[in-house]
Amino acid sequence: MKRTIFVASLLALGVTAAIAQSNVVEQRQQLMKEMGAQTRPIGAMLRGQEPFDLAKVQAGLKVFAENSQKAQSLWPESSKDAPKTDALPAIWQNKAKFESIMTELHQDAQTAMSAIKDEASFKAQMPQVLQNCGACHNDFRKKSS
Repeated sequence: MKRTIFVASLLALGVTAAIAQSNVVEQRQQLMKEMGAQTRPIGAMLRGQEPFDLAKVQAGLKVFAENSQKAQSLWPESSKDAPKTDALPAIWQNKAKFESIMTELHQDAQTAMSAIKDEASFKAQMPQVLQNCGACHNDFRKKSS
């Protein structure tokens, strides 16, 4: 009887760990999708394909600042081999660099929220914020085929 309870407990623990791992991956993917959704109109504004809209820019910067901070805790070692993720093993191999990029994104977005008041300041500040996205994608995300 004790053996059955012990085995059942181990199985339950394993299932709980798998669910938690999946949940972490889903959470970080959602945060990244939200940031990606903000990048599209902001990028279009930078390229002159969409008119400058300060409210959209500020909303996007708020998402970058908040999500980059929230995401930092969503990369536990246990999620390294999770299926259905574009995260590269380099995240866990060079966690300090990864975390520094996320911190820099947070800080640059916060700075830009205060500094961007018009289209000229937007064009001066926004590339610095987006550079963080590119740095992370280049080193820590699987390339799209």
